[in-house]
Amino acid sequence: MPTGRETGAVTGTKDKDYNLVWYVESCLNNVLRLETYIQDAEREKDEAVVELFRKAQADSRKGAEFGKKLLRERLAG
Repeated sequence: MPTGRETGAVTGTKDKDYNLVWYVESCLNNVLRLETYIQDAEREKDEAVVELFRKAQADSRKGAEFGKKLLRERLAG
């Protein structure tokens, strides 16, 4: 919902920080969703798709960890 102005007064959280929280949540949700996709591909014995989804899952985990690190730094000070 782009407004062109800071909406932190409404949410109580600056947009840039809210966006960071959203990013971490999205990465973590993606990790969970990809687990289902991996299981589906394993059931069909499609190792190429399993490999693709495992890589995507690892990338999402990495993004979540980096985002959590940034959140910790910001919340600490």
